[in-house]
Amino acid sequence: MAKRVAIVGAGVSGLASIKCCLEEGLEPTCFERSNDLGGLWRFTEHVEEGRASLYKSVVSNSCKEMSCYSDFPFPEDYPNYVPNSQFLEYLKMYANQFNLLKYIQFKVFLSTTGGAWVMSRISTRGLPWDMVFMTRFQNMFRNSLPTPIVNWWMARNINSWFNHAHFGLMPEDRTQLKEPVINDELPGRIITGKVLIKPSIKEVKENSVIFKCTSEEQPIDIIVFATGYTFAFPFLDEAAVKVEDGQASLYKYIFPAHLEKPTLAVIGLIKPLGSMIPTGETQARWAVRVLKGVNKLPPQSVMIEEVNARKENRPNGFGLCYCKALQSDYITYIDDLLTYINAKPNLLSLLLTDPRLALTVFFGPCTPYQFRLTGPGKWKGARNAILTQWDRTFNTTKTRTVQESPFPFASLLTIFLVLLAAIFLVFL
Repeated sequence: MAKRVAIVGAGVSGLASIKCCLEEGLEPTCFERSNDLGGLWRFTEHVEEGRASLYKSVVSNSCKEMSCYSDFPFPEDYPNYVPNSQFLEYLKMYANQFNLLKYIQFKVFLSTTGGAWVMSRISTRGLPWDMVFMTRFQNMFRNSLPTPIVNWWMARNINSWFNHAHFGLMPEDRTQLKEPVINDELPGRIITGKVLIKPSIKEVKENSVIFKCTSEEQPIDIIVFATGYTFAFPFLDEAAVKVEDGQASLYKYIFPAHLEKPTLAVIGLIKPLGSMIPTGETQARWAVRVLKGVNKLPPQSVMIEEVNARKENRPNGFGLCYCKALQSDYITYIDDLLTYINAKPNLLSLLLTDPRLALTVFFGPCTPYQFRLTGPGKWKGARNAILTQWDRTFNTTKTRTVQESPFPFASLLTIFLVLLAAIFLVFL
């Protein structure tokens, strides 16, 4: 008889978890408190009373309940504030009420305590930023350099778009990694005066706010909270998953380290510097095989030691500093999980049997196709998908054919780079 699995939440992590359960022959039942699927990726109203819903091909959204928090004084009876997750619906309602969506002019104050790096979706030569940044070569290169050099290098690249100091956005703490803001419009809004960058809020009054470093009151109609989230597991006994200082005692961010048997897994409670969707799916692939009994967890003492070491947040001095709670290196973390299920790409083996694929995997974008080259869940179309991913990327933008001038030394340069990459891979 197939094992039955309860999945709490039908967000993206939950959907991936259901899929993985079905792939391994388990029987998932999903419990979703809202009246729709998608979790944070959709805007819907919640049903008033939570109820269980059974879906044949859906699963959990990381088994967590998030609540907005704020660290400045705020009147309890202030009428016009909304959390950022509900702002879009609020804006639609407000605009539709006056039928003025196209004409409403907002004066926006953006309050930030410590600043942030703002990045464009478009990288050098018009390439998608994440496809350029998230490669195995780039990741290995970053992790081999001292942290101060990596921070300087990244700051230099990010500032090449616009000088953050001139726009009031320069981060105060540049030693620890803080998730960058991916937004192509913000610099233009700031330079045209439509968005005004302000320090943190000192005080909120009935119809105005006072920012720090000034006594001037600014009239405000709506306050949108974008201050972050805390997480909790109100539907579980505290002994099952205990949350302290923004962290839970989870082995590999998934399994409660103190439980005698691996009967509970948390999917999606992590902040990788990369896409959350393939991260959650990879977590689910391993977790489902553990629940099924195919893969085994290490002794409890080993798991607790790993959890405690992570909570100490001791940087090793190389690469980016992942010192905040739940932060993780995307490629390194996923490779770690793939190793447990024998699905991590073997670059040396690929270099001997399929050098073209090996070089593309190493130097090209680390897309989830790589996680399906081998092991359970292997997909026969993964190789072709990897080799043609740039073609698909630009098929959406090349709506007009342009004759490009050939580079006379392109062939020689390509041969040189291939030889250099081959030598590099051999000595990994």
